[in-house]
Amino acid sequence: MKALLLSEYGRLETVDVPMPRPGPDEVLIRVAACGICGSDVHGYDGSSGRRIPPLIMGHEAAGVIAAAGPGVSNPGEDQPVTFDSTIYCGECQFCRKGQVNLCERRQVLGVSTPEYRREGAFAQYVVVPSRVVHKLPASIPFAEAAMIEPLAVAVHAVSLSNLQKGDTALVIGAGMIGLLVLQALKQAGCSQVFVSDIDDSRLQLARDLGAAATINAKTSDAVEEIKALTNGSDVDVALEAVGSTPTVKTAIEAVRKGGSVTLIGNVVPTVEIPLQIVVSRQIRLQGSAASSGEYPRCIEMLANGAVNVKPLISVVAPLEEGPVWFERLHERQANLMKVILTPGENGK
Repeated sequence: MKALLLSEYGRLETVDVPMPRPGPDEVLIRVAACGICGSDVHGYDGSSGRRIPPLIMGHEAAGVIAAAGPGVSNPGEDQPVTFDSTIYCGECQFCRKGQVNLCERRQVLGVSTPEYRREGAFAQYVVVPSRVVHKLPASIPFAEAAMIEPLAVAVHAVSLSNLQKGDTALVIGAGMIGLLVLQALKQAGCSQVFVSDIDDSRLQLARDLGAAATINAKTSDAVEEIKALTNGSDVDVALEAVGSTPTVKTAIEAVRKGGSVTLIGNVVPTVEIPLQIVVSRQIRLQGSAASSGEYPRCIEMLANGAVNVKPLISVVAPLEEGPVWFERLHERQANLMKVILTPGENGK
């Protein structure tokens, strides 16, 4: 089968690799679409340390069931499906509590570390445990279904944010996750959602998707802008989808006393926080990791039109064009959001 292989950092090649075979309780998926995640781009250049080559990356995917291994009953061959990027054991204390994202033996599809390697979905076929597979309605196109994984990340973060209906919120970072968080917050009942970024085109997209107001943090003081927008009340919650000291600081300074800050961005190992503000204003800091059971809800949200992912998909391209699009994403080409690769059969 054809696969897009990270042969070394900064080098992707379309190669022929052996067809994977499903083992006990596994299914073979014929991949129809797989999105390029920001974490894949950081893996491409080696900055994340979580894509040690050689590796087939890719974890935001959808396709159809091609075959099933022993122990899988009624797999529904040719059934459209998506699948969780988190490969959880189902047996540890966290899995038994339903906190599969905290699984003690957690692996992530398309990731390789010194501890494990699991080939991903930038390939014509991929094998995953049947327990992470979710059926798709025929109404959701595969390219949009590949967005369910990042949508689940956004919905999970919102679920952890201590929201009350009618609350106001600030989203920092109008990238893929931030724009999905914006929509998830509106679905959760926020009365106003403000979005901050440094890219005017992304801020325009945030307005198109329902942001009450946007702030360009390059040209304005985001904290002062929030005070003006809320008549000095600050926001009830802030969700930070960048992962840097300045943006985390803004999130903390923009919430009211007793407010909550949910941290999603994770591009650097450490950041500084204004500790005295957190303590004296009794602000709740909450980390959010991946997703944990939100896939069915996200599938429903896409199916009924509660969330619109179409404006976030910039390009749908064949797998063979993957190296070109990875490089463009790495260069941060203007107005380029999500790129979806389509492996197809026989390179088509």
